[in-house]
Formats: sequence, structure tokens, C-alpha cells
Amino acid sequence: MTGPFAFHLHAVAWLAVAAVGLTYAVAVRRTPPTVRSETTPTRRQWWCLAGGLLALVVALTWPVADLAAHWSLTALLVQRLLLTLAAAPLLLLALPSPLIAALTRPAPVDRALEVLTRPPVAVVVFTVIAVGTLLTPAVAAQASSGIVRGAVDVVLLFGGVVLWGPVLRHIPGASRPSPVGLAAYLFVQSVVPGFPSVVYVFARHPLYPAFAHAHAAIGLSPVGDQQLAGVVAKVATLPVLWTVAWVALTRAAREDRAGSDTGVLTWAEVERQLQRAERREKRPPGRHHPRRVSPIPRVGSGSGTDPPGAGPGPAGSGPAGSGPAGTGPTGSGPPGDALGP
Repeated sequence: MTGPFAFHLHAVAWLAVAAVGLTYAVAVRRTPPTVRSETTPTRRQWWCLAGGLLALVVALTWPVADLAAHWSLTALLVQRLLLTLAAAPLLLLALPSPLIAALTRPAPVDRALEVLTRPPVAVVVFTVIAVGTLLTPAVAAQASSGIVRGAVDVVLLFGGVVLWGPVLRHIPGASRPSPVGLAAYLFVQSVVPGFPSVVYVFARHPLYPAFAHAHAAIGLSPVGDQQLAGVVAKVATLPVLWTVAWVALTRAAREDRAGSDTGVLTWAEVERQLQRAERREKRPPGRHHPRRVSPIPRVGSGSGTDPPGAGPGPAGSGPAGSGPAGTGPTGSGPPGDALGP
């Protein structure tokens, strides 16, 4: 093992980041001509893409990746925070809503989206990922194998997508909790998956043999590095998630006082709900079970466009999917195309 700050190129990580950017560019350019104008990224979405790719570069290359692999638990926690709290939401925000609709249109993918964006499911899935990848055997495997490290990085990025799925408002077909429900969800996500950080702060013995040489990297003993990692995890997580919750609540309160609702029903959301209703109708009789049909939520005007003559209609004038677009109930989700960075 070389020194903690010895330079390594991390060619695979650079290629992976370049592949993400190239895939994005190809996806937005190879859409059908009829919807190409809707899938053209805005300037804000290009900036989100740049921020997401930058977060990936910082997390997966020298020096953070080297320190996280062999030297410092604090560096490992910083790497994980970059993947879940920065790269994942920024890359999601970079995707135009019609492009997300196209990517999630297949029935199995849509079903996974519907389930994973339910707040209780998202809490469980993210907690399993966050805690499971910090178990001592998992950390030891990451320290000894580059393949395992890469797989864990992908899983953490997926966990970040699950974390932010119920929060971002431009994902067609995702669950849309109320502002109070969203705030409660973010509070739980800031506490439950992060309980290992409490263990780190109060532990009196090193938990990870892989970081026995932390003093050579950051000048702290393994126990000191462990305690610092716990503090960093909490200091970084709480402000981010609680700020998003506060924005959701204050926005809803402001609209209640003004008696206004800026939410707009988009065609991408209407189309997704109609597709789900059609799939339910096509189920074999033996597999058709009555189930609650969630109302079509309202999302921000930047999330997509309506076809000619299919604008938002009056609330409550008909059941979702029973008439022309815009005549069904408008859902109760908070307005805005996204909450987050």
C-alpha cells in the first residue's frame, strides 16, 4: 500500500462519469421529433447535470476515493454523502420530465417507480442500503476489492435516487406526499438511516480494521477518525434534508395565505395514470383485485407540456382517466417542479 495521498488516475471512474454525461446527451437528442422540444434541457437542467457530474468526479477519484478505500472513515462518509445528497438529486433534476416518462414507461419499471417512491418503502430501502454498506464485513470488502467498491458506489447512487424520489416533483407517476407528509418523511430519513453516526460518536474502540492507519492520513487515531465521521455525517445530513422540508412547508403556507395554487397538471402525469389504468383493465380476471387508485397529482409547470386542447380542467369534474385530459381531479401534492437543489 502506498501513501495516503499518492496520486491514482482512477481511469474507470473517469470513464464511468464520461459515460453518464454521454448517455444523457444521446438520450435528449434521440427522442422522437414530436416530443424533442419538451425533452430539450433547460439551462437550469444543464447546470444540474454539471453539478451532478462534478459530485461524481469528487467522490470517485483522487484523493477522496483513495482515502475512503483504505485510510479514513471520515473520507468514506464524505464520499457517501456526495453520492446520495449531491450527485443523485442533481442528476435527477437534470432529466426533463418527458424523458423520465419515456425511461420509466415499461410496466416493470413503472411498477418499481410506483412502489419505491412511497415514503415508507423509500425509508426502508434507503436505511437498508445506508446501514448495510457500513457493516464491518462490507467495509472490509470495499477496502480489499475495487470491484466491490464500484458496486457499492452504484448501490449508494441508487439509494440516493430512492431517497429523493418522493421529494422531486417532476417525476411522472411518483408518489406525492402532502407538505406535512414530505416534512415528516425527510425528518425520518435524516434520523433513521443515520443512527450509525451516533454509534461512531460514542464508540470507545475502532469498529473498522480497514482504517487502522487513519493517523497517517488525517493525523487522528482510528477512534478520533471514527468520531469525526459521525459528526460530519450528522452535520451534513440534517441541514440538507431539514432545509428541503422547511421549503416545502413554507411554500405551502404561503400559498394557503394567498389562496393560490400554482400547480399545473401536465400531460406526462396524465399519460402515466392512464397507462396504469389501462394495464389494470388488461389484467386476467383471476389476477384482477380491487385496489385504491390514487388521484392524479399536480406538478409544476416546468415538468412537461400538455397536448393541444388538453389543459388543466376544474377540480372534481370527473374521475381520473374517465374523460379528456384535464377534466379529472387535480391531486393534492405541493406545487413546483422540484424541491431540492
